[in-house]
Amino acid sequence: MATSALRIADDVRHDTPDIDPRHSFLAGLPAGRIWQADRFAQRPGAVLPTGFSALDAELPGGGWPAGALIELLLERPGVGELSLLLPLLGRTPPEQWIVWLAPPLLPYAPALARAGVPLARLLIVRPEHPHALLWAARQAAVSGSCSAVLAWMPRIDNTGLRRLQLAAEESATPLFLFRPDAVAGQPSPAPLRLMLSARSAQLEVRILKRRGPPAARPLLLDVRAGEQTLSEAGNPQGVVGMLGVVGDRTR
Repeated sequence: MATSALRIADDVRHDTPDIDPRHSFLAGLPAGRIWQADRFAQRPGAVLPTGFSALDAELPGGGWPAGALIELLLERPGVGELSLLLPLLGRTPPEQWIVWLAPPLLPYAPALARAGVPLARLLIVRPEHPHALLWAARQAAVSGSCSAVLAWMPRIDNTGLRRLQLAAEESATPLFLFRPDAVAGQPSPAPLRLMLSARSAQLEVRILKRRGPPAARPLLLDVRAGEQTLSEAGNPQGVVGMLGVVGDRTR
């Protein structure tokens, strides 16, 4: 009888896998304090739905992080990057602003209006120098008066990126930074980085970085409803007359 009990105990000991004490320590920490790379991180701040269910399903928390720097890398301006943001911009509260910093093209007001974007709450800023552009982006974010900040910066170093991330985090303001896709291989403190490309009538979205496991495949989103939000020809009556404009290019 004693021999059988010893044999059973020995079998149980061998069948039980060794438990790494580090795993026990991590499992005992409060939820959300540790990001495990095989699952989405639990963001401490708010999350804003993107308006595209397929994209929400791929983002930690189910949408845009409300207080973070979000990089959108483009093969060229006008691939549909603004159409991707229209659902968010259309939900701007009446007392807040949407700041556009150095957009490469003139926004097309009728398309924005059709999407429900409050044109009277848009502010376009065109700083003359790169350091002023970075300063303006930080000030817009930390002001706490913006529902979103959109900035086009072809060149910015890692220190500037960290400053923008801190500004967005401290003010709980989403700060979208548009950059060329050539910088995709460079490190960035932005918690979310997407590469956008036009694919016929759809927008291809590659998730380069997120707080979670790597994305398995790119997404194809139908953003046709928001086409022509940027126009080189412009619409003076629809844009300049309805938007707040600051800078020298539109004078």
